[in-house]
Amino acid sequence: MRITRIGGPTALIEWEGWRILTDPTFDPPGRTYSFALGTSSRKTTGPAVSLDEVGDVDLVLLSHHQHADNLDDAGRTALERANTVVTTVAGAKSLGHRDIRGLRAGAATVVSGPARPTITVTATPCRHGPPLTRPIVGPAAGFALTRDGAARPGLWMTGDTVLHRGLLRAAEGLRPDVMVVHVGAVRFPRTGPLVYTMDAAAAVAVIDRASPGVVVPVHVEGWSHFSEQEQAAARVFDAAPPSVRDLIRWLPLGESVDLG
Repeated sequence: MRITRIGGPTALIEWEGWRILTDPTFDPPGRTYSFALGTSSRKTTGPAVSLDEVGDVDLVLLSHHQHADNLDDAGRTALERANTVVTTVAGAKSLGHRDIRGLRAGAATVVSGPARPTITVTATPCRHGPPLTRPIVGPAAGFALTRDGAARPGLWMTGDTVLHRGLLRAAEGLRPDVMVVHVGAVRFPRTGPLVYTMDAAAAVAVIDRASPGVVVPVHVEGWSHFSEQEQAAARVFDAAPPSVRDLIRWLPLGESVDLG
């Protein structure tokens, strides 16, 4: 598997002949975007790889559509270049695309293409904020991808989520070859201490349950509402037990890295 970390939650994953793009965000930096309850965030860095450099893709994994730090204006153009988009049920209803599939947690869909293995995409649970906030922040989903004939996923993208029981149950014994974990500890001044994505300490607990082969942190830089950015998260991962610490791979922005 080869991964190019583009910025924020966005990565290009090349695996078994598939070109997979996660949560496309390609707007330039400097703009402030509005979120729910009067909250907002400024995009502080642009993509390390341009949308034109990425080109066409086979599949977009879109954890949710309602927040610009996971799907911005230029990112919507990326959806048009994808053969298939897998997202939440709400996202599939809201976005126009010739082949868009909405999944609830636990549901699966199969994607296929010429000269490449068939892949089953299974949605995993996300709770994008504290208890009872879903009506405000909206739904989100993670995705586990398993190639035809494989006993375990080759890839798990957690999506934007806090630590919760459903996530830990889904992670138990999942053993993906590669885990792309969304961190950043999203906070807003208006909502005080409330957190809307995992921090690195919460991610350690999920990684320990999932027992992946390698872990790639994303969703940790480039936006002002990420309260725990890359250096702070790296310190937490460095202090984790070796069973987690030794799995972490910080990928340089803009560089394609083979993970084996």
